[in-house]
Amino acid sequence: MKTLIVVRHAKSDWAGDEPDRERPLGKRGRRQAPESGSWIAAHHPVIDLAVVSPAVRAATTWDLIAGELATPPPISLDERVYAAWDHELLAVIRSLPTSLSTVALVGHNPGVEAIVEALTGTYAPMPTSCVAVIELTAWDAPSGKLLAHGRPPV
Repeated sequence: MKTLIVVRHAKSDWAGDEPDRERPLGKRGRRQAPESGSWIAAHHPVIDLAVVSPAVRAATTWDLIAGELATPPPISLDERVYAAWDHELLAVIRSLPTSLSTVALVGHNPGVEAIVEALTGTYAPMPTSCVAVIELTAWDAPSGKLLAHGRPPV
């Protein structure tokens, strides 16, 4: 079995005039992302890889989450995750090496909401800093079960 931890980036700051990809986290996002990291560390302490959108808000979210982990995994900043829809995220998941058991995927809505529903058949809203944990049969032919969902505490 495989475990996919889907995370929507934390709340961003809309006060500046940065392009979308460069938008930083806001104060609430900087507070909530470590809370998500603490929950992940307590429930899924071993992660083999983090696949993260290269947008500043997503990468910073992962940095704050990883700071809560005893052993942060390698990170892959993947262009395919930025502004991706469920079918694009599914291609990312299907390309994961079979040797990996647990992967974190950090992205954006509406794609992360759509991929959780596509994989589990369950609609699960994904507000900022939300975590969804999905058990999959395999990366290359995913069909899964939603094990946990919500903002920490989940």
